[in-house]
Amino acid sequence: MPSSLHRWFPFLAWPRPTRHLLHGELWAGLTVGLMVIPQGVAYAALAGMPLVTGIYASMLPALVAVLWSSSTRLSVGPTALTCLLVASSLTGLAEPGSPQWINLAVWLALLSGLLQVGLGFMRFGWLLNVVSSPVLTGFTQAAAVLILASQLPALLGFRHDWAGMLAQPEVNLAAAAFGLGSLAALVLARRWSPRFPAVVLVVGLSAGLSAGLGFEASGGKVVGALAAGLPSFYVPSLLPWQALGELMVPALVITLVSFLETASSAKVDSQRGGHRWDQDQDLIGQGLAKITSAFSGAFPTSSSFSRSALNLFAGAQTGWATLVSVVVVLLALLLLTPVLHYVPQSVLAAVVVAAIYGTLKPAAFARLWRVSRVEAATGSVTFAVTVLSAPRLYWGVITGLMMGLLHFLYQRLHPRIIEVGLHPDGSLRDRHLWHLPPLAPGLYALRMDAELDFASATSLERAISDQVAAQPAVRHVCLFAQPINRIDATGVEIFGQIRQVLAARGITLHISGIKLPVETVLRRAGELSEGPLLRLYRTDAETMAALQQTAET
Repeated sequence: MPSSLHRWFPFLAWPRPTRHLLHGELWAGLTVGLMVIPQGVAYAALAGMPLVTGIYASMLPALVAVLWSSSTRLSVGPTALTCLLVASSLTGLAEPGSPQWINLAVWLALLSGLLQVGLGFMRFGWLLNVVSSPVLTGFTQAAAVLILASQLPALLGFRHDWAGMLAQPEVNLAAAAFGLGSLAALVLARRWSPRFPAVVLVVGLSAGLSAGLGFEASGGKVVGALAAGLPSFYVPSLLPWQALGELMVPALVITLVSFLETASSAKVDSQRGGHRWDQDQDLIGQGLAKITSAFSGAFPTSSSFSRSALNLFAGAQTGWATLVSVVVVLLALLLLTPVLHYVPQSVLAAVVVAAIYGTLKPAAFARLWRVSRVEAATGSVTFAVTVLSAPRLYWGVITGLMMGLLHFLYQRLHPRIIEVGLHPDGSLRDRHLWHLPPLAPGLYALRMDAELDFASATSLERAISDQVAAQPAVRHVCLFAQPINRIDATGVEIFGQIRQVLAARGITLHISGIKLPVETVLRRAGELSEGPLLRLYRTDAETMAALQQTAET
């Protein structure tokens, strides 16, 4: 079958279902499908959306994502981080749960979905690499703290949020018992049997206890009635340009963060499956899932790392497992929504907290500190700005991106240039760091570990000019050019200026190990015509022999 057809319809490359294959797919799909239902309801509450939209976001978007993605074993649907971004982005623009809030959330799903589809079709997946690991670490740790903080009042049985709790601390002891008991059960189940969908059992038992004890009648907050049946086709109402502009930055952040969530799962999936990860195809699949979620009247979706891991552990081999989980969610939506009516909201908070607490990793900052102080500072500032700017969390990502790009630009503008000397082990190393003698009298031998382009060329020129000015006895300059793998117009111009300056002083320029792409550009520009003051060598050994002979003469 033509590869172009596979790009448009990746599911055509799926293996044919066999009895042996479907046995594992059925169990994995059943496990994930049962887990995503209570999680979807809990995450919808986190996003400020009607609770049934969490189930909507777990059904058709998951189906579209698995059909048009390359990573077919990922569980797509509501995730805590994306739902937090939705809630924080819309705070102050509308009332949570209101028709206006729903309309804005649908627009966020549409905008972020269109961005991802566009990036995927243009094969611009590499653009997402601008979000470095320290930025992502700082943001996700801050988001985890904010999610936990937002769930604590409901988990502990308080009748109000933080503001009301501090002003009038009223506690429903039964709600606190449901919340803390459910959290303890989920934590213990994850430790003892991580493959078992304990959240289904916990939610089911809590619903039964709540109904039997009359928890709702005694004033306890429960999920309440959920709309039964399939989602209707939702067409968002048009927004004024100002409102649409206010959603662009949050939509861009959701696009970046949600796909980085996908990448963390997809890389594990591709490594275990022994195939290359197609990030552009996954961008298309994830984007189409968000668009489908929008027309279902729900919010942006993403890939859940925990559910994807459970899918792998349960034995999923292909996308057939996701099709099974979609059927499970469909049956639950049609038949089981009355059961969810009695689930205490403190239990939903416990589901969110249990899913999030494991992502809190303060040791990640200590590891960053050991690797790089600058990157540790980038991660820490991202964390601080994200927390302090709540609910406008995107400022944390923007701050981290700017710090990361500035650090990258600083490194490119300040390349590593060293004077080399011969180490006792036979290698060429930093002469001043290792206290080595010069390679030869009257010789300045250097190496630049960077490309010779507009960012680094001036530094190379300055290093040679300063050394020649400080050491009048220098008659030879040797550039070990193996690390230089690219040159641009600025690099060619600066290289020509270096040749002219050295030639004016009667200094010979030696170049060792120049790479073919760089050599081709310089020859085309007429800057590599060999003569008495320019000598080229292919290897370091040839260079060392020639320099030694020069020193003897």
